[in-house]
Amino acid sequence: LLTMKAAVIATFFGVFLICTYAAKETTKKTKKAKLYVPQIDCDVKAGKIINPEFIAKCPPGCRDVKYRVYGTDVYASFSSVCNAAIHSGIIDNSGGKILVQKVAGHSGYRGSFSNGVRSLSLPRWRESFLVSEGKPRKGVTYPSTLEYSSSKSTAVKSGNDGVNGLTGDAVRREYQTSPVPTPATQTATTTPTPMTVTTDPSTMPKPTTTPATTRTTTVAAAAKTRPGLHRVRDIAFRGTSISASNRNTLRPNTGIQRQEPVATFRRAASSPAHLAMETDLWKPGLSLFDTGFSSKEELNPKPRQSIFQGNPNCKVDLSFLMDGSWSIGKRRFQLQKQFLSNVAQALGIGSAGPLMGIVQYGDDPSTEFNLKTYANSKDIRNAIEKIPQKGGLSNVGKALSFVNKNFFLDANGNRGGAPNVVVVMVDGWPTDHVEEASRLARESGINIFFVTVEAAAESEKQNVIEPDFVDKAVCRTNGFYSLNVPSWFSLRKVVQPLVKRVCDADRLACSKTCLNSADIGFVIDGSSSVGTSNFRTVLQFVANISKEFEISDTDTRIGAVQYTYEQRLEFSFDKYSTKQDVLSAIKRISYWSGGTSTGAAISYALEQLFSKSKPNKRKIMILITDGRSYDDVSVPAMAAHQNGVIAYSIGVAWAAQDELEAIATDPDKEHSFFVDEFDNLYHFVNQLIQNICTEFNSQPRN
Repeated sequence: LLTMKAAVIATFFGVFLICTYAAKETTKKTKKAKLYVPQIDCDVKAGKIINPEFIAKCPPGCRDVKYRVYGTDVYASFSSVCNAAIHSGIIDNSGGKILVQKVAGHSGYRGSFSNGVRSLSLPRWRESFLVSEGKPRKGVTYPSTLEYSSSKSTAVKSGNDGVNGLTGDAVRREYQTSPVPTPATQTATTTPTPMTVTTDPSTMPKPTTTPATTRTTTVAAAAKTRPGLHRVRDIAFRGTSISASNRNTLRPNTGIQRQEPVATFRRAASSPAHLAMETDLWKPGLSLFDTGFSSKEELNPKPRQSIFQGNPNCKVDLSFLMDGSWSIGKRRFQLQKQFLSNVAQALGIGSAGPLMGIVQYGDDPSTEFNLKTYANSKDIRNAIEKIPQKGGLSNVGKALSFVNKNFFLDANGNRGGAPNVVVVMVDGWPTDHVEEASRLARESGINIFFVTVEAAAESEKQNVIEPDFVDKAVCRTNGFYSLNVPSWFSLRKVVQPLVKRVCDADRLACSKTCLNSADIGFVIDGSSSVGTSNFRTVLQFVANISKEFEISDTDTRIGAVQYTYEQRLEFSFDKYSTKQDVLSAIKRISYWSGGTSTGAAISYALEQLFSKSKPNKRKIMILITDGRSYDDVSVPAMAAHQNGVIAYSIGVAWAAQDELEAIATDPDKEHSFFVDEFDNLYHFVNQLIQNICTEFNSQPRN
């Protein structure tokens, strides 16, 4: 008996040892693979990386003034990732691993000096990021390669060159051609209350490439799950329109829907992204003769080319946000397409006139065609006729955010010099919030118009998610940017009013940004105390400021006055209309030498420069001096202020602080600067432009 017990114990002990060994071996096999950390360069900005959260390795030597950082603790995505990590103390100049998390944009970023890095302030930016120690967070999978939004960037190498070899627009194009599963393969997230629904076959959207089996999907299984408030709108009978029942029926989503790529970081010609500057080099740019046309093209124009040039009195880049939600119904969707077709015809599409693209939105937005796809009204009308309905909710805010980040890109035909305009078509009211997305779009220089059809009746207003959504979205709340149409059958009546408004460039207020809507007059001290070498440094400072603005006859214009005891008009606002010409003119200014009569120079600039400023331009005077004036400056400065001139004063070396404050517009601390020597002037280029933009963005919208 004892022998049997011993045998049993030995058997159990052996099994225990075997199980323990097996468990250890399994643990070894399932041990998490070591994370491969991609390396990034010092100049990589967070906004150029699509991934919302990632771990990366920074190289040594990133603590350099040329790798700019904006903010403290929370950084604008326009900042160098690695230098921001040094500024925050996560790594030092020897480099190392960091964890980056994208967060929402802030209304302001505070500059500071930390760990040997000077970060700059910024009034606002659309996206931010946080930097922390490069350790993975529990439950988060980190990419071994990073995706870049710029076509000039390349993905980190991996074994699959066929995928990662594509970058920028190529990635986006490939992504857009991949269909998502048809509704037959999708599972509803909630089970609707059993109900009998009678659907009119004529109002059902037709599937494009859906198999026959998909069409048998029941309404309850295929219909989009909607918030309660939106369901009220769809089920309740609205008004007395004979076709109102079309919008009240829940419709299955039977068409293959286009899936969009992750929204990428967008350039904004008018955004503070232009603050990234090189302040120590002359960059005259392209040759004056590099116009983009060959001599052969100029001597032998195509005979019929003028037919497709478009209306020259309406040079705008237009994006129409087309409502493809189920609530609109098939018939109204066709009326909307007819309206857009009529607008395209009335605009006179062409390369020298308006260009037009369409984004359709429902649950998610997608581009039907962009600005460079079609160059005449006929082709656009044919393309509109072929657009199928997406279905889904009316997520206007999501669509505006998509357009802001993805539509007005150079690669999509954006011309830069033409105002950007978005016309939002909406049936009733949006099913998401539009205020924040609209604000970011406006700050990027996009003019937002709303065409609201069959707006909410009094009994329906409690169902609207965001009351007064139109006033919260448009550029100005004066009625110019909004059209309220009582019925889809009345749309034809607003074709001409809408075309007239979008073509009125002088009233497209959101195109007027801090970088393209000013007459900037430089008043430069040429007295003997400055000296030839320092005078060239001052001219470089003037050039570095000027080249950050969008310069043309209709955008920002630059003028310059030099003074000693006397004054000399170097060039007026209307003398040069290109950035190249302005920079060349600044470089040619010759040093005068003499005394210092700053007061007389302000009066002269007011008479010779700013009296000839355009009415719709902000008048900005930037005065640079290195000493106390021989005459009074307060009276001439007050006269300039009273005439609407925003004055900035920059003092060097022996400049008098009391005079700088008298010259500057209130508040003094935001309009006057002082440096101890000329070589330090470049430090104030960013700050000066930032203050100009902050002041511009603080203007009221009414």
